[in-house]
Amino acid sequence: MSAPTIRHATIDDVPAIHRIERTSFGDPWNAESFAQMIEHPRVHATVAEVAGAVVGYCVAWVIADEAEVANLAVDPEVRRAGIGGALLDELLRTLDGLGGARVYLEVRDRNLGAQALYRSRGFVASGRRKGYYRKPDEDAVVMRRDKVER
Repeated sequence: MSAPTIRHATIDDVPAIHRIERTSFGDPWNAESFAQMIEHPRVHATVAEVAGAVVGYCVAWVIADEAEVANLAVDPEVRRAGIGGALLDELLRTLDGLGGARVYLEVRDRNLGAQALYRSRGFVASGRRKGYYRKPDEDAVVMRRDKVER
C-alpha cells in the first residue's frame, strides 16, 4: 500500500468518515456530528487518502494550548499499515507548529494496539474513566502528551 495523503476534511468527506466510524465503533457518532465539527473553527479534522479513497480520519478539539483527540479511526480493511500513525503525526506536527499543546485522549482499556501507537508518540497513561464506553461497556484509559517546548 502506498503512503497515505493527509489533508483537511471537508463536508464532502462526511459519508466516508461516517462509514469508517460505523465499522470501527459499537456506539458510533452520527453523520451530522461530523458535519458540524468539520465546520467548527476550533476543530482540527483531517482525513487520510490512499488512491483517492478516504481510509481514515482524525478529529481533535484545539483550545489555546490544549487539545483533545476526539476520534481517530482507520478503515478495518487497511489497519496496521501506518495510517493511524500518519494521522496522529500530522495532528501533532500541526499543534507543535502552533506553539505546542498538551494533548489528551481516551482509549478503550482493551485496545492495546492503539495504546501502543499513542505511547510511541509520547503519550502516557494519566487516568482512567470507569464505564466510559458503551457497546461494549468498558473503561477508558486517559492518555496525555505534554506540550512540546520549542
